[in-house]
Amino acid sequence: MSTNSGFVVILTALNLEYGAVRDLLVDLQVRRHPAGTRFEVGRINQSDCRVALGLVGKGNHPAAVLAERAIAEFSPAAVLFVGVAGGLWPNIRLGDVVVASKIYAYHGGTSEDDGLKARPKAWEIPHEADQIAQHVARSTAWRRGLPVDAAPDVHFGPIAAGEVVQDSGLSEQARWIRQHYNDAVAIEMEAADVAQAGHLNHALPVVVVRGISDHADGSKAATDGQNWQPKAARHAAAFATALAQELIIETPTSLGGADREGSPMTPTTNRNIASGNAHVGVQAGQIYGNVTVGADADRPTNVAASIADLRTHLKQAHLDGQLDEETYAAAESELHTATECLTATTPEKRSGLIVALKRLRGLVSDVTELAARLAAIIAVVRGTS
Repeated sequence: MSTNSGFVVILTALNLEYGAVRDLLVDLQVRRHPAGTRFEVGRINQSDCRVALGLVGKGNHPAAVLAERAIAEFSPAAVLFVGVAGGLWPNIRLGDVVVASKIYAYHGGTSEDDGLKARPKAWEIPHEADQIAQHVARSTAWRRGLPVDAAPDVHFGPIAAGEVVQDSGLSEQARWIRQHYNDAVAIEMEAADVAQAGHLNHALPVVVVRGISDHADGSKAATDGQNWQPKAARHAAAFATALAQELIIETPTSLGGADREGSPMTPTTNRNIASGNAHVGVQAGQIYGNVTVGADADRPTNVAASIADLRTHLKQAHLDGQLDEETYAAAESELHTATECLTATTPEKRSGLIVALKRLRGLVSDVTELAARLAAIIAVVRGTS
């Protein structure tokens, strides 16, 4: 596996959808965004695929805001939106899974004297993500955790996303969808703005996975009474978690991955050509922490102050639930060792500083901010040793 953060963000709109995904995760820890959004971070079946799970609520607009927060917080390889939807085609059965090949934002148009004209806006699934999803669908392995009587099929097709729960095949909206988006196979309320958030973040792959819980034809009360919502949510969660693992395994960097410090992958090869009396002052691919260029460049960096600041952030990460008690205790021990090595007078003792900092970085590698701060400190220590 390459230097990918191993993160996939999975977002849901409903608590039952959240619970269906959560049931498939282990080693869960709470991670809170500064604005109050609560995520849970865990792994899929003890694999290297880490999932940041979030609840966005109903509607496209809150989904967009919280998708943006999740992307900024975790720098994921992909975002999956997982849950239930209404099926629009008769060949798609209750409980089947739909993967959006295209997402329509259907609440857009212009009102003219002769009627409302559609102004379609759409986002297609990235080709590579589509290829991997098709591969997962061809396999039956993703169904293994489902009840033996469940044999959902997987369909690929456009999904229509708007701001209205459609539960009629005869309403004006239903006719509008058939007239302007007649290839849509399912309808829901959040996918469009999640897709937009991915598009605005360097075309981060967004894959929408929906289990069909009703047929958007007036039968929703009956199908809900038959518990099709939790069944469809479980089917979507099973497919999505299988897909998440394949996304990490097969395309660790090209899908928009990140390095082990959690920062987006960027080219690290730089070429500078200097001629005459010119010279190259700084050549860098990725930079963490503070960099001083110019007259103050030779001023020594206060490593002791940086380590003291790191201790404060380490404690805050523990209070926020990003580090469990055992990991936090081990990290504090390594930080104490690093402090002792920093103040030692013998070269032998000081040589243990890098080792302690590296061990500490391994303990907190799941916490992006701490890992980045440690990378900066280690770079400074190496440069002054």
